[in-house]
Formats: sequence, structure tokens, C-alpha cells
Amino acid sequence: MRIYTRQGDQGQTTLFDGKRVSKDHLRLATYGTVDELNSWLGMALSVCRHEPLRMMLNQLQHHLFDLGADLATPLDSPNSGLVNRIELRHAAEMEKQIDAVTAELPPLKQFILPGGSPLAAHLHVARTVCRRAERHLVELMREENTGEAPLIYLNRLSDLLFVLARLANKLDGHAETPWQKHA
Repeated sequence: MRIYTRQGDQGQTTLFDGKRVSKDHLRLATYGTVDELNSWLGMALSVCRHEPLRMMLNQLQHHLFDLGADLATPLDSPNSGLVNRIELRHAAEMEKQIDAVTAELPPLKQFILPGGSPLAAHLHVARTVCRRAERHLVELMREENTGEAPLIYLNRLSDLLFVLARLANKLDGHAETPWQKHA
């Protein structure tokens, strides 16, 4: 498989259904941000020493690849049945993970600043990229039918990434930095 095709040299690309769209199309901005998020999870994995967390992040990367394919393939596409779609069950699985991780953490009594260990900092960046993907998707949903599951998935994922960043700080022995309101 050749890496370059020269088909995007004029500022257009092809969706999985064969439709040509501009590279600045909102659909591409949305799944491109999901791809960026996946790369940030790869960065987090590069510094993660905790096997259960590594397994969870790896699974999320696979789901994000599926989400990217889902968003690259319109629901009414003839190729729609050829991609793994994100389903509501994926968000429900994340809710269980969020609850399990939260049970291991001290309760939050105030806002915390993003950062801490390298792993936690990468996860906080991933969380903010996830929120950007979510905003793009909301905008895309005003123009096209994407189904509800991708948006719910991204919303839960940002919550999961937040608690995983907190867990990473705990596992790596880094205290969380509380936000202090300045007058």
C-alpha cells in the first residue's frame, strides 16, 4: 500500500463511501480531532508504567479508531455496514470504569489544575482534545445525522480521561494542585 496517492493535492479527500469533500469539511475536522486525541493517548501510553491503565488506554485507542471510521462514514452510506460503529454500550462501559476509578480516589472538594506526573499531564491534554472533538461533533450534528452514540461516547470519554489523570497522579505519587481563586 502506497502512503501517498496525490488525490488530496487539490484540497479534497475521499470519505469511505467514495464521496469527495473539502479537507476543511466539518466531518474531517471532527474525525481529525478524534485522530489527534488518539495520538495523545499514544503519548500517554509512552510514559505509562501501570499495566491495568495501559490496557485501558490501549482499548480506548482501538475504540477511537472505530469512532474515526464511524465519523468518516455517513450513516446513509452504502459502506455503512462495513465499519464498526460506536454504540451506547461503549459509553455504558465507560461509566462503569469511571465509577471504579473514582472509588479509588479521594473525593474532590475543589477544582484542580491539570498537570502533575507526565502521564497525568498527557491525559489532561487528551481530555481537552476530547472536548474539542465533542464541540466539532455537536456542530456536525446540526448539519448531518451521525447518530447519538458518538456524542455520548465522547462526553463520557472526557470524564473518564479526567479520572484517569487523577488516578495517574495518585499512582505516580504526585499531589493534585488545587485551583486557588485570585482576587
